[in-house]
Amino acid sequence: MAISDSFSSLRALSLTSTLALEDLGERWREALLVCAPEIVRRRLARQDPRVVVAPRDGTADLLDAHGGEEQRIGEFDPHAPEATRAMLASVRSREHRIVLRLPVSQVLIRTVSFPAQVRDNLAQVVRYEIDRLSPFQADQVYFDFRLRSEPAGPGKVGVDLAICRRDDARVWLGRVRGSGTPVDAITWEGAWPKANLLPVGERPRRRGRFFNLSLLLLGIVLILGAVAFATPLWQKQRFRAELLGQVQALKPKADRVFQTRDALERARKGSVAVLERKADQPLVIDLLRVLTARLPDDTWVQNLDMRDGQVQIRGESGQATALLGLLEKAPGISAVTFSSPVVQVATTGRERFHISFKYRRPKSS
Repeated sequence: MAISDSFSSLRALSLTSTLALEDLGERWREALLVCAPEIVRRRLARQDPRVVVAPRDGTADLLDAHGGEEQRIGEFDPHAPEATRAMLASVRSREHRIVLRLPVSQVLIRTVSFPAQVRDNLAQVVRYEIDRLSPFQADQVYFDFRLRSEPAGPGKVGVDLAICRRDDARVWLGRVRGSGTPVDAITWEGAWPKANLLPVGERPRRRGRFFNLSLLLLGIVLILGAVAFATPLWQKQRFRAELLGQVQALKPKADRVFQTRDALERARKGSVAVLERKADQPLVIDLLRVLTARLPDDTWVQNLDMRDGQVQIRGESGQATALLGLLEKAPGISAVTFSSPVVQVATTGRERFHISFKYRRPKSS
């Protein structure tokens, strides 16, 4: 029993997939019909011929429908199945679909709402709620629904629901099928596009229907879409290649500019360094002013040597040791030391000194 149920589920899944492909083809066909020229629309309309069985007062009208137009071709007489079968055979080909169109009085149409969370499982939810939405149980009716474009409220989706009793529909289903013709869809007068009350499991499987001119046009549309998607990428690659070529052509000039700029920068830094060094170099005249102001009157300098900020002075003074303190207090002078011992001059009584120190021009001078 489980194995048979599994095979039944697989068969239903296969049939659903096939019908989904056919529905996809129909949707593309409609989109192409809107965009195509008039002559193409007429040609494509002939690719979807239908025979409509419209019951009325115990009989039914047979209508040949294609391209949005319908033409009466005869009458379906349930008491003369052979004549009806012959009439259908004369107008019907393998590509014709048979549509049973019920009177609107046999169909209950109402608008309901559901939580938006059940959108993906709407068919299953509607089946569970049939007994609440109508006076019938789910196994007593055929139904179809469609989502409404406008929302039904915060967090809800609106649904148009159409329901008919199975007993009413099966009367004519049996008559049409008894004439040797399978029924592809059950609709009603004024039905919305693609409405079909017939359950998926009862719809005939038409092999090869999807693979027709609509599929070819669908392939063309997909190819054009791919081209339209790839064209900007190709243009971007081409523009990039052109820019790379221009960059390669300008690179030698840019390198020469960079080299010239580096040479100018090195020259500028060299000249600035010379100026900075010259500005930092102490002047001998400034040092002489400092020494003149600081050394006492009984002191004279016999020799002064200055090189790279290092100064050596030799001379005689009445008190040589006091010179260290006087010089250390002078601006710009630092690291004052005796370079050699102080020597007493016997003839004059003075002290001979050799002092070294560092001198930098004061910032304020």
